[in-house]
Amino acid sequence: MSIGRDIFIVSNSVDELGGVTTWSHQMARLFTDRGHRVHIVGIAPVAEEIRQQLPADLPYATTTLYDAHPPKARRLSGVKGRLNAPERRRQAARRAGMRAQAEKLSALFRQARPGAVVIVTQVWAMEWVALADTKGLSVIGMSHESYEASQKSTRGARVRRYYPEVDRLLVLTPEDADLWIRAGMENVASMPNPLPFMPDSPAPREAKVVASVGRLAFEKGVDLLLDAWADAAPHHPDWTLRIYGAGVEEAALRAHCTELGLDDSVEWMGSTNDVLGALRGASVFAQASRAEGFPITLLEAMAAGVAPVAFDCAPGVREIVTDGEDGLLARLGNTMELAGHLHTLMSDKALRDRLGDAAFRSVRRYSADSVTDRWEELFAFLER
Repeated sequence: MSIGRDIFIVSNSVDELGGVTTWSHQMARLFTDRGHRVHIVGIAPVAEEIRQQLPADLPYATTTLYDAHPPKARRLSGVKGRLNAPERRRQAARRAGMRAQAEKLSALFRQARPGAVVIVTQVWAMEWVALADTKGLSVIGMSHESYEASQKSTRGARVRRYYPEVDRLLVLTPEDADLWIRAGMENVASMPNPLPFMPDSPAPREAKVVASVGRLAFEKGVDLLLDAWADAAPHHPDWTLRIYGAGVEEAALRAHCTELGLDDSVEWMGSTNDVLGALRGASVFAQASRAEGFPITLLEAMAAGVAPVAFDCAPGVREIVTDGEDGLLARLGNTMELAGHLHTLMSDKALRDRLGDAAFRSVRRYSADSVTDRWEELFAFLER
């Protein structure tokens, strides 16, 4: 048993729907089970419709700094910007608000025992941690998306601005770590996401069901999955596509489904708290994301022993799935190729079983225990 540490996991919010929140609470439980004292800190609350229902009896503390979302930062550019007095006052008030909230973080950090660690899961949250007093603590910054995805948003520039001084910048794969190192970051290492569950046996794979699990958001590509399903489904009238998830795109996606004439073969299941149950009721898993980091739902499908079909949209996908051995990968955005893979698996039970069993075995390298061991080794290394 290792010594118990104080571990602070700081995110944009404590309960926003999505992979980072799922990861934060999973790691908080794993660290707590190892005798550490964990505190999850969120910067701001989130709107009700994108809030995750957390259990009432969490075995660790949670805190949200702001009562309402802080005003967004806007750049004051040129003479016109500098002469915009109301906007300058708003910016000054925002900075004062940030310093006040960062002082709350400092107060929490000062109560920590020696050897404490701050894990910042998202670079927006790092803006407050950077203002706080982290003297004597190890600070680990994380990017839960691929290098390429971060470069397509403001997050890439923020990583370069806010993470050079942290003790370690953790990304999800060795391939992404190499890309960040080549981009000039010297403190980079990789850490995979852990499996949320590890069943004793693979799913029965008897139901003629393809399952998709994830937020109904643009980057998750459910519209592309529906396009692929429109190609594959006519050859398999006895198969159903079950879409688990909720989100802002739901109305548009349902309309797209109707336009494609797929209402008879697509079931909209809503969000589920029983992902393993959903997967055990399927024989194929489909993921058509435009961007991913290290997709937990892909890990979950493989842990359930369900053969995955996915777009090769990020190093994290290639790291998890070996094409042709434990799943099938299609080129990003190529819905014909994705449809072809779905057709192949729906037509061939022996192949579904072979890939599903291989997935069930290969994904065990991401067991919660082995990933938590890697975190413990990192904590000890940084403390030296």
